[in-house]
Formats: sequence, C-alpha cells, structure tokens
Amino acid sequence: MSTRVKPENDSGSFRGLQGFVLGAGLTLALGYYVQSRRTIHLDGVSVGHGDTVHPEQTFKTSRDHALPVPPNASQYASNEDVQRAIAELRTALPGEDAVTTDPDVLNTYGHSDNSYHPTSPHSVVVRPQSTKDVVKVVNIARKYRVPIVPYSGATSLEGHFSGYPTGDICLDMSGMDKILEIHENDGDLICQSGVQWETINQTLKEKGIPLFFPLDPGPGATIGGMIGTGCSGTNAVRYGTAKSEWFLNITAVLPNGKVIKTRRRARKSAAGFDLTKLFIGAEGTLGIVTEATLRLAPLIPTKVAMAQFPDVNHAVSAVQEILNSPHGPHLQCVELLDDHMMNAINTTGEVSRKLPVSDTLFFKIQGNDEAIAATAKAVQATVARHGSTRFEFAKTDQEAEELWESRKYALISTIGSVPGAKCWTTDVCVPTSRLPQLVYETKKDLAENKLQSTIVGHVGDGNFHALILFKDDKELESVSEAVHRLVHRAIRLDGTCTGEHGVGVGKKEYLTEELGEDTVELMRTIKRAIDPSNILNPSKLYPDPVNNGKKE
Repeated sequence: MSTRVKPENDSGSFRGLQGFVLGAGLTLALGYYVQSRRTIHLDGVSVGHGDTVHPEQTFKTSRDHALPVPPNASQYASNEDVQRAIAELRTALPGEDAVTTDPDVLNTYGHSDNSYHPTSPHSVVVRPQSTKDVVKVVNIARKYRVPIVPYSGATSLEGHFSGYPTGDICLDMSGMDKILEIHENDGDLICQSGVQWETINQTLKEKGIPLFFPLDPGPGATIGGMIGTGCSGTNAVRYGTAKSEWFLNITAVLPNGKVIKTRRRARKSAAGFDLTKLFIGAEGTLGIVTEATLRLAPLIPTKVAMAQFPDVNHAVSAVQEILNSPHGPHLQCVELLDDHMMNAINTTGEVSRKLPVSDTLFFKIQGNDEAIAATAKAVQATVARHGSTRFEFAKTDQEAEELWESRKYALISTIGSVPGAKCWTTDVCVPTSRLPQLVYETKKDLAENKLQSTIVGHVGDGNFHALILFKDDKELESVSEAVHRLVHRAIRLDGTCTGEHGVGVGKKEYLTEELGEDTVELMRTIKRAIDPSNILNPSKLYPDPVNNGKKE
C-alpha cells in the first residue's frame, strides 16, 4: 500500500531558537537567548520541565568566539556584492519572512549556546519552501560568490551552522518539513529534508502503520541534518547509523545549481558509486539535500532491563560478551550511566523513582515474549559474572517506561545538578574492547583536574559522552583542554574524534591525525571537484591545509 501524504502548510514555523542537543539521544531544550558573541545572558528563561535559570545565575564569558577571517577571503563576495545578492534573493523568494536580515535573527542562527567553538552571525537568512527555491538561492549565491551555510533543526554541537565571517547566506531548510509519500508495502517513505524524525514516527503511529524510522539522534534533529552529520543515537546497536542503508536515495542541489537524485527507490542497487553515502557525513559541503527516501523498520515489542556495577570497568566489560552471545541480536540499546550521572538524576528529581548511585547499564530488549524472557535471563547471568550488584527487568510497559526515565533525563539532570553551570557535551568512539580503558582513563583525568562531569554512553558500539560542567572562563579553559586530551586518547586507541556529532568547526583539527594526510587530501579533492568555488559551508569539516608545518 502506498499513501501520498497531503502536505500541511506551516511554512511560518520558526525553529531558530530551539537549541536542542543532537547526537547522543540526549533530551534537553535549553532555549538560551544570545545577546552577543561575547556575553551570554540567561535571564529567567525556561530550561525545561519547569526549571528556570534566574538572573542571579547569569553566566558571562569574555572569550572571543568569532571565526577568524580566512586568508582566501578575497575569493568571496564584497560587502556590496552581498547586498546585491540579498536584493536579488528578495525578488526571487518574495514570500513573507522568506528573506530576513533582522540582526537578532542573524546572530541567533549563527550561534549555539550548546557549542563552545568559534561562531559568526550570518548576512541573511533565507527560508525556501521547495527544491526550486533552493536552486534559485544557489544560483544567486554562485553568481555573487556568496557562501551558503545550511541550517535546519539547530541541534548540532560542533559549529556546523556558524556564519562565514566575510558574509554568507544562511539557508534555513526547516520550512521544507513535509512527508510526501508513504509506501507501507515497500517499507519506505519520501520526505523533505526539514522534517524531524520524531514527526515521521508520530505520523506513522497516528496512521496505524506498524513501522518506524530507527535513527534517533536527539529531539529536534531533522532529516537533512541527520544526513549531513552521519548521525546515529541510542538504537545504533541494533539498527546501525545513518551510514547504514536507512537512506535509500536523496535529492540534492549541487553548487552549480543542478538537481540530482542519487538513485531509485529499490532496496539495493549495484549501479555505480553509492552517491547517497557521498553526501552522508559531508555536512552540507557538497550539496543541499532537499528530499530523501527513508527505509523503515517494523515495530517490535520491547522491554527494559537494568544492571548496576561497582565500577565502570565491570559494567563496560560485560557489554561485549552480551553482544557476542546468541542473544545479542535481541538488544536494541545498551546505555551506560556512570555513578555521577545517577547521583545527578537523583539530586534533581526529574524521575519518578530514584535508583541506587552506582555505575549502571540500561538495556532495551526486542522480540516476542519468549525471546525477551530468554535474553533477559542471559543478560542477568552475564552481568552477574562481571560483578553486577543489582539487576532489574521491567515486565510491563509501565515499568519499562519508569526504568528508562533515568536514561531519558540524563542531560537535564546533569545541567540541573549544578545551578548556573554550562555543559560541554563530548563525543568519541573506540572499538568496544577498548572502551573500558578509555572510560577509566577519562574519569581519572577529569577527577585529577577537579572537573565536575557525568558520563553517558552508547556502550554497545563503543561511543560515549562525558558531560563536563563549568561556570566561568577559567573552568571553560580547563574543560577545553580535557576535551582535547579525550579526543587524542580515543584516536590512540584506534578510535575516532566523533562517533555521531560530526566534525563541523570543532573537530576538523583532529582529522589528519585520525585519517592521515592522504585520506584528508582525497576528501578535499572530492570537495574541489564538486564545489570548485567553495561556496557550500566553507571552513567546516575539512582540516586547514598545512605547508611546512604552518597552516595556510
């Protein structure tokens, strides 16, 4: 059965202030209002679930977060050309609020309070409603040599949507948020790139279609951003990441203004390069994704289990044995919350039931009743061999929801545990056998440097996040240094600087160490071939070239 979904008109929706955290399946809407790049005021705005940051908790930073002007800035439009481009954009997209130069909007769109990397405001924000609109914007941008920075859910953490310092067009794709077709018999759907993954799953549920889209990077994330960063989330153990086969094809506007579709809708194809994957993880530097065909998965009954341990090493060491057992395929999620996180959750009172303060694994188990029961029994036996001090299996949906609350409110609880603090959310990934060493060394490093932190991890695939708190510039500097050490530590363990958050501005300095100069140069070669004028999201993803040990 195929269903063509009637688009709903909500083109006036404005998501620039969402500020949702992406990448870890972490649930929080910060909603901070930014007055300038140098000073951040938190004046009585809601942080979520009724908590309020009051004026006396105001946090200010004197750090200059402006992106430096690059040495090749002269290749781009002059100020006069930028203004000519804006005038032409207003003619090409005449709708209400389709083109705006409001200073507050430009600053908000170019900044994220959840990211501590360089930022700059945009020159103009443009809100297209169709692929044709995007083509118009791209053609005007290349005519005047104005960089384009894609934007949608505003959930990324690595500076992906920071403005370009010499002037740029921020292309807000959030208005292109329609589900166009649902093909239930084929198990796929076609949508625009600005639709949120939660909206997709809610729509399928409301229509009584027993399918869902399994990638769950975090609330507010949109399909275009998920493609751009190569996202994943808590379900990666069972369903993999965006770089698996969940995107069957995409429609993209190239820097030359041409529109391509990477392949047909068949589940598999051996017809040449996998061009769909070329755009996954490219962070908007090769083309603007406007539509995508998503593969869906069947809904399977799920229950939750929890195991607690005397330390993180015992907890993490149990995971690989469980995943490699015959019951491993029935595990949808394996999540770690360390003792500091459990304490924060209990302290802030976000959950209905407090659990003992101990390093804890949370499991989601899928299958029929017999498979779930057998898997839960096997998991209990395995964690016992690894020193588990407590095991609990939720037999009903209500018990499962209650038990999973601790995982759901991890980030909210971390922020709320220290009034007035900010939080740097890290992201690294290593082979699962190396994860105990990485977690141990990281916790030791943070403790020795007297940094307050919690840890949450998708330990089933070796990905974990340290949530490090700070209150002032001095503490922020210490946190930044700790994050650098963490990334280098992960790479030394044959891991990656980012498991799911992407590269953006914040992680590009590590790519040469991780991948090697020749691999990075191949990435640059592809970029130059597709975007020779370098107008799509410049200064992101690709490391700065180095000559004789000095950056160009």
